[in-house]
Amino acid sequence: MNEALPIPSMIYEIRGYKVMLDSDLAQLYQVGTKVLNQAVKRNMGRFPEDFMFQLNAEEWKTLRSHFVTFSRDSRKYKPYAFTEHGILMLSSVLKSETAINVNIKIMRVFVQMRQYALAQTGTNEQILELRKLLLLYIERNDKRVDDIIRALNGFIASPPPPSKPIGFRP
Repeated sequence: MNEALPIPSMIYEIRGYKVMLDSDLAQLYQVGTKVLNQAVKRNMGRFPEDFMFQLNAEEWKTLRSHFVTFSRDSRKYKPYAFTEHGILMLSSVLKSETAINVNIKIMRVFVQMRQYALAQTGTNEQILELRKLLLLYIERNDKRVDDIIRALNGFIASPPPPSKPIGFRP
C-alpha cells in the first residue's frame, strides 16, 4: 500500500467536526462506497450522530462548489461524514487488513492535527498579550507616537535637499 496517503487533504470541517467522507474512506480502504455504507447500515447502533451523519443538501452543495472533484460526483444520495470516533468504529465493522492499517494511519493524522492545534494555542495567547501591551503603550504614549508619525510624514512630504555632484568638474 502507498505510504504517502493524502489523508490530511481528505479531512473537512463540517458542523464543527473534523470529518472524512464515505467516498474518501472507501477509496482508502479499497472498497466501494456502497460496500462501506452497507456495512455501516448493518451496524447503525455503533454510529450515533456524533460519530457519523449524512450531509444535508446545503452542506453538500457548499462542499461541491469548493472542490472540483466533488463537482463531478453524480451520486444518488448525499454522502455520509464520519468523525474521528466514527472512523475508529469503522475498524470494528470493516475487518480487512487494509482497513486496520489505514485506520491506524488516519488516527495518527488526527492526533497530529490535535497536537498542532494545541501547540498553536500558546501562540495565540502570546499574540493577544502583545496586542494588549501595544494598546496600553499607545494609550500612555499617544502624544509621542503622534509626534513620531508627524515627523515621518514631514520627511516623506519634503523634497530631499539638492545634492552636490561628486567628482572633478573642469
